[in-house]
Amino acid sequence: MTKKIGIVITDGVGYRNFVLSDFLNQVSSTYKKVVIYSGLPIESYDALELPENIDVKELDIFIESKLTWFYRKLKEVGHMTLHKGYFGINNNLKRGYPKNNKKRSLLIKLAYKIAHFYHSEKAINLYERMQFRSFKKDAVTQQYLQLLQEDKPSILFFTHQRPPYLAPLVFCANQLSIKTTSFIFSWDNLASKGRMMASFDSYLVWSDLMKKELIHFYPNTDKDFIKVIGTPQFEPYVMEQYKLDKALLFAKFNLDFSKRLICYSCADAGIGANDSLHITSVMNYINEHPELMLQLLVRTSPAEDGLRFEPIKNKFPEIKWNIPKWTLARHNHVESWSQRIPLIEDVIDLRAILEFSDLNVNMCSTMGLDFMLFDKPVIYTVFGNETNGLYNDQLFLNYVHLQYVIDSKAVAIAKDQVDLHNYLTEALEQPELRKDYRSSLISLEISKALKGTSKRMAETLLEWS
Repeated sequence: MTKKIGIVITDGVGYRNFVLSDFLNQVSSTYKKVVIYSGLPIESYDALELPENIDVKELDIFIESKLTWFYRKLKEVGHMTLHKGYFGINNNLKRGYPKNNKKRSLLIKLAYKIAHFYHSEKAINLYERMQFRSFKKDAVTQQYLQLLQEDKPSILFFTHQRPPYLAPLVFCANQLSIKTTSFIFSWDNLASKGRMMASFDSYLVWSDLMKKELIHFYPNTDKDFIKVIGTPQFEPYVMEQYKLDKALLFAKFNLDFSKRLICYSCADAGIGANDSLHITSVMNYINEHPELMLQLLVRTSPAEDGLRFEPIKNKFPEIKWNIPKWTLARHNHVESWSQRIPLIEDVIDLRAILEFSDLNVNMCSTMGLDFMLFDKPVIYTVFGNETNGLYNDQLFLNYVHLQYVIDSKAVAIAKDQVDLHNYLTEALEQPELRKDYRSSLISLEISKALKGTSKRMAETLLEWS
């Protein structure tokens, strides 16, 4: 145990997945020294009892120059153009094309024009080299270089593969011949999003499916340096310190112990325009079936404060609300939403909600996987389409990662109130009906057991160091 590892914690979700899971305990017992390079304020770690061999160093915020931004944009548009046969990527490509002719918009249109003709993997890699060259002399880049020169980690582990403001850190590691590795952050990132911030030497992925996707979208990747380990996102669900008694949960949220519990989990504000409509439909069902003794708990997105739901709170005062306990660590950041970090209390609350709810309703969220890990029925509500005047959330059903969900039959897809009410009845009367389908989907999306995820990660990182 003589090696040193650098771990890049990017944002609040990375904090939850890698700080509040068992990862730091495992990696601190595997390496002699651990340095966390934090994209969050250093004060975010004050309340934690970190192992003695872990240091935390706050990264200065890198702000792209116009030239860096343009090359990065060109790289991303080139990647999406190359892979526009995938619905989610093509949808993001179309949405990103400007509708006006402001100066920035004209530059984006230029990037689209160039990428239309030059979008091969070779061209994309050229754009990345030009992007890196544009910031090599930046003051923040030089600070990153000095940090890595001082610490000399044998490997630098990025807990998220996409944030562009961390690209200089990859560049500096490459300059110093420090090995880099990244965890693929979410189940939809590869087949729906733009280019990664950089190319890495190795990758940790959720599943065999994700490994296959990575090889397809990043063909220069050595398949021997892609390791399927599962994801620490769900590991707290098998950790004793996060368990909460049902009576305590119900008392905390003023729930009725004699009633069954439906949980509606909201989308982010940007794509959750129909959340209130979906919630209203669930409440209509509850009010139409008093004999079923049902109650509703709504969990809002951690990325927002929940203020947009005030009208529905007034309309249905009987609804109970779980506003995730995520605090905004700072405001002066290029992606301020990334600076929201969870309290341990929120992880405990969420785990109990998953365990003691009878079913979940959400709009195509990974929260469906969370509930399925506790073998709960899940319903996706997508009431909007191209013609009915609502936000078109049915569009997401065409995304590759959701095609797998649909094909699995693990989740009921409700396209209107009639569908939703029928599927609520199904879930309440026959909760085991889709049990085998849920199990198969979990195996597809998360190819390893939750228990031991962090240990597998730490061992693999050491092997690659």
